[in-house]
Amino acid sequence: MRQCRERAAREGWTVVETYSDRAISGSSMIRAGIQALLADPQAGRFDMVLSEALDRISRDQEDVAAVFKRLRFASVSIVTLSEGEINELHVGLKGTMNALFIKDLAIKTHRGQRGRVESGKSGSGRAAYGYRVIHQLDAGGEPDPGRARDCRG
Repeated sequence: MRQCRERAAREGWTVVETYSDRAISGSSMIRAGIQALLADPQAGRFDMVLSEALDRISRDQEDVAAVFKRLRFASVSIVTLSEGEINELHVGLKGTMNALFIKDLAIKTHRGQRGRVESGKSGSGRAAYGYRVIHQLDAGGEPDPGRARDCRG
C-alpha cells in the first residue's frame, strides 16, 4: 500500500479508499476487500484502481477477467505499479500466468508437507489434535519444529 500511495502522490491522484484482504488467498473472491472494491464503483466513488500488480486483485484467471469487466463497465480503469494500465491482453496473459502459479504452488506445498510427514514431522509444522510438540534442537543447534508425539503414550 505504501508504494501505491507514493505513486498516487507523485501522479497527483487522490486516494479515496483503500481495500485490503490481508492474509486471505487471492485465489478466492470471497474476500471483504475485493467485494467492497467491486461495489463502490457503482456509486461513482472513483474512476481508477491502483494496485501493486494484477495478482494482488486476484490470482484466478476467471476472477481477474470478471473484475476487469465489471470495473470497465463502470468506466473504472485498473493501473498497476508493475504492468501499468491494464487491458484485455494483460487480463489474458497475466491471468493465465497467475493461475499457473497457484497450481504450481499447490503442488509444491503438498510435496513439502509429504516430505515433512515422511521425516516424522507434522505436515503443517504444528501438532495435530491429540499430540504434543516435542521441543528439541537439530544437529546444528537450531530449533527443530514440527516433531510431535501421541499424548496417550
